[in-house]
Amino acid sequence: MRSEKSSKSRLATLSLAALGVVFGDIGTSPLYTMREVFAGAHHRVPVTPDNVLGILSLILWALIMVVTVKYVAFVMRADNHGEGGIMALIALASRKAEGHPQRMKFIMMVGILGACMFYADGMITPAISVLSAVEGLEIALPGMSHWVVPITLLVLLVLFWSQREGTGTIGKLFGPIMLLWFSTLGVLGIMNIMHNPDVLRAINPAYAVHFFMGNPTLAFLSLGAVVLAVTGGEALYADMGHFGRVPIQIAWFAFVLPSLILNYFGQGALILHNTAAVQNPFYLLAPNWALFPLIGLATMSTVIASQAVISGAFSVSRQALQLGYLPRMLVLHTSDREEGQIYLPRVNWTIMLGVMGLVIGFGSSTKLAAAYGIAVTGDMVITTILSAMVFHSLWGWSWARTLILSSMFLIVDLAFFSANALKIPDGGWAPIVIGTVIFTLMTTWKRGRALLFKRMKSEAMDLDVFLSAIGGHPPTRVEGCAVFMTPNSQGVPHALLHNLKHNKVLHEQVLLATVKIHNEPYMPVDTRLSIANLAYGFYRVTFNYGFKDEPDLPRDLETYGTSLNIDMMNTSFFVGKEILIASDNSGMAFWREKLFVTMFRNADSVSNYFKLPPNRVVELGSQVIL
Repeated sequence: MRSEKSSKSRLATLSLAALGVVFGDIGTSPLYTMREVFAGAHHRVPVTPDNVLGILSLILWALIMVVTVKYVAFVMRADNHGEGGIMALIALASRKAEGHPQRMKFIMMVGILGACMFYADGMITPAISVLSAVEGLEIALPGMSHWVVPITLLVLLVLFWSQREGTGTIGKLFGPIMLLWFSTLGVLGIMNIMHNPDVLRAINPAYAVHFFMGNPTLAFLSLGAVVLAVTGGEALYADMGHFGRVPIQIAWFAFVLPSLILNYFGQGALILHNTAAVQNPFYLLAPNWALFPLIGLATMSTVIASQAVISGAFSVSRQALQLGYLPRMLVLHTSDREEGQIYLPRVNWTIMLGVMGLVIGFGSSTKLAAAYGIAVTGDMVITTILSAMVFHSLWGWSWARTLILSSMFLIVDLAFFSANALKIPDGGWAPIVIGTVIFTLMTTWKRGRALLFKRMKSEAMDLDVFLSAIGGHPPTRVEGCAVFMTPNSQGVPHALLHNLKHNKVLHEQVLLATVKIHNEPYMPVDTRLSIANLAYGFYRVTFNYGFKDEPDLPRDLETYGTSLNIDMMNTSFFVGKEILIASDNSGMAFWREKLFVTMFRNADSVSNYFKLPPNRVVELGSQVIL
């Protein structure tokens, strides 16, 4: 009995935490969705009773089809050992593609493109969310409209500046604040529905069908704004590893979905009662006395929504880094208990500059709404494609069953994507530019690393030949252990050859250390280290990490390498320091080659990345012509 109560209490706690982290983005969409449909700068819908009911029906059934059916019912079942998100989906889809290089390349390219769209979304979400919240001042104090952008920039600066402190302390408030926010959404919606309960007829999907049949062109164009109601649906899947599938599902069905529906229908009732309310239907739901508290609550909620997106960007960046799509960079843990709470300074300040640039460049949430849909809908399409591959290859579904379900999802996704593609000249170009830049950087780094590895492997001395030479002409051996880092487990590290050439000695124990990152979020501890005894005091040591594991070589050597009898205080780590020189025949365009060289020079050091003790690291340089 006590165990059952404890289980229910934990489930309730996780559901409340998920409310604060997972649903911030989709939960703040009522701030701007209805306004963009009827009063936006792009293809606004005329305010008539039929149009209002048609739009409400579209929003309702978009929430049901895209979020409830696609993500909650199906995509969230595609977990990689409990983990979700685009990187986990890539890992799942690629499991059955090994040995099929073209299929593997397609999966990786599509998946990385989805990650790039996530980054674009990560820049636009804080900008449009905080802007739309602060724009409530235009309703409360019309003379304050010129202060909206400066106040937004100040809020964003505080948000990004506080990232280095972590979200552990303030994160405890996220759940209660979002609980209050969703409660407020529901109450405001009910208050206005009571004045015009006729609006509840829009629950019938026939109103959405009638809206499309009455004016197909207008209805199609309206999808570019209707999709704003489902932005944030991807977060349900991406954050599954933090909370689990069940708590997220409970929070969605029991609280989030009802609150959103009530608020959207309340805004519809208000617009039908007073057409002038389309200028900002969300804030006009509230009585005058509640306006300032509502602006404050909305601002806190949008900050929480932005925080969730930023934390997601940190997580995706670390996974992309582990999989070899980003250069090494500093990763700081902001919590001693929660491994997922990390801070990447370079990612943080890059996103901040991008967000502030969007706020200054667009100036209002209405103008920014044109940029918002492309990244979100592009991500939705990519998720559907990769999910279909998982349904068929991993779950064993027939092609017929897979195509029927995936086609249903894809029709909806492509309809939203196509409607948003029409807004490219008005601002939709922004996420495309952001995504293209990030995609170029990630693929350049991946390709450059592959070429560098190939070049160094071709120039490396064969390990068996080297060991034979050591046995035939043994050099002077000195006390202690030397660990040589090398990506090529079959060749002799350049650092080892340079050390032997210049110092004329070898340590009595030599470890050739290779780190492998696997397409799993976490590797079992019993597979963390594999050790092969070669000869003459040489050992091949392979460290196996998942793409969410934290590499720490000294820690893992001490913990799992007990058979080696290593004294860490008498161990030196030798690292190669390559100086790259661009050439015309590297197999990569010269401009990308120069870009890779620049990224390589600015990457964080191997010592920092693998947690090597600075006072026991020896760096030996060499020039490598690509």
